[in-house]
Amino acid sequence: MLTGEEIAGELGRTFGGFEAAGLPPGTDWVRGKVRDIIRLPGELIISTTDRISAFDRVLGELPFKGEILNTLSLHWFALTGDILPNHILESLSPRTVRVRRCRVLPVEVVVRGYLSGSAWRDYEAGREISGLRLPPGLKENQKLPQPLITPSTKEDQGHDRPLSVEEILRTGLVEGKVWAQVERAALALFERGTRELAPRNLLLADTKYEFGLYQGELILADEIHTPDSSRFWFADSYPGLFEASRPPQGIDKEYLRRWLMEAGFMGNGPVPFIPPEVWIETARRYLQAYELLTGGPFIPHGAGKEEEAAVLRAAL
Repeated sequence: MLTGEEIAGELGRTFGGFEAAGLPPGTDWVRGKVRDIIRLPGELIISTTDRISAFDRVLGELPFKGEILNTLSLHWFALTGDILPNHILESLSPRTVRVRRCRVLPVEVVVRGYLSGSAWRDYEAGREISGLRLPPGLKENQKLPQPLITPSTKEDQGHDRPLSVEEILRTGLVEGKVWAQVERAALALFERGTRELAPRNLLLADTKYEFGLYQGELILADEIHTPDSSRFWFADSYPGLFEASRPPQGIDKEYLRRWLMEAGFMGNGPVPFIPPEVWIETARRYLQAYELLTGGPFIPHGAGKEEEAAVLRAAL
């Protein structure tokens, strides 16, 4: 894995995304928090940038992040294709893919195996978790009796809002028959992730899935089992840390979230200054996640805007 010094040398050479001037005139494209998306008839071209967000705010750019997220997702899409088809058509570069253009369901599907993060904060405050009332006496980061599906809205601005299944069905956000398929697929994907990670000394604490409808059939979209969409904990240290009421050792971006919370930031107000050592440690954890999840070394491609724009022009 790259050293801290090597990571530090890349802090100023990140890929923040495309500029309109670098794309052919008339290109239909949109910029998300992390991804730049070009819309074509029946297809999308998605480029995963190095932008990093937390609490629904873009914080800056992290070396290698886009390549890591994209290649990790391709790794997991290949491992779960027997459970549910996905949107991938072809890989165009280490950070860019061509995908089927589906109707993405307006619900984020979060599966939790442990009581952590926002679910813990709601539980501690006495609130329901996506319409679910958990029994009293649970502790932070405790393993749940069985994985729970805790859906939420997908907000363009601000924080996502928890949704109950009853609300999803009552408001027609997702048709009942389709939601039943979503639940089955989400639990099967979570079980597959849990099983694949066990030999690597990793626990899948929770994760987010996005689903869509393509020609009337349910497919998996966006990303799967990445440090942006999941929490991974080391299995061997979890029991002792849990008994001591200490945070689990993880390789997700919870490290950055906790640093921000300790700095008094949870999405509102100006983003605090994030020192280089925090960026370096966050990048190190993304690199570590890639190598642990795939079992192989990460070899950075380091394509800049011009090279990625050339990839896009050839694909259009």
